Amino acid sequence: MSSRATVLGRIRSALADVPVTEPYDAASIPRDYRDSHAGHDVIGLFSERAADYRATVTRTADPRTAIAAALSHRQVPGTLLVPQGFPGEWLPDGDGNRCGDTPPLDVRELDAVGGVLTTCALAIAVTGTIVLDAGPGQGRRALTLLPDYHLCVVRADQIAADVPEALRRLDPRRPLTFISGPSATSDIELERVEGVHGPRTLDIVVVDS
Repeated sequence: MSSRATVLGRIRSALADVPVTEPYDAASIPRDYRDSHAGHDVIGLFSERAADYRATVTRTADPRTAIAAALSHRQVPGTLLVPQGFPGEWLPDGDGNRCGDTPPLDVRELDAVGGVLTTCALAIAVTGTIVLDAGPGQGRRALTLLPDYHLCVVRADQIAADVPEALRRLDPRRPLTFISGPSATSDIELERVEGVHGPRTLDIVVVDS
């Protein structure tokens, strides 16, 4: 018997004594359970949890300086990709070696990009996760999957305490990408290898309001 058949069989068994005529009323289901485990310092918790995933987190009131420092520290090789809609006032002085995605870059061009600088839709404190939805300053999903380095800027007011709050704030019709740290896998002999399915290095700049 397959796992699917097992699960469906258990559901049928659990519903065996429920009359077919009984209506389903979602509104009557108690929902007074605790939906956040973040505490009061959601920014601090997010920074801590994201760092646990080996992301580097910088908190600042001066995003332009913090972005410049991160890029200088990483010495990103080649071109830095900056999607359309990224706030111009956050970009460091000088054009540098930057490019956009208009017209859309093909796979080889994206693979040759040294890194990508984006905003995000929101972040989740309890899980240390950033969420992208292809909005302004984020670009399409491929932009943050192929380059080896991702620098993401998160406004403090974008940090949701826990997953339930984040889901209420997100638009489920948009292409959502949840990112918790740099891409990594431990499939082979339980050895952690980073940069397998996405960026090897993730830096996050948290901008205080």
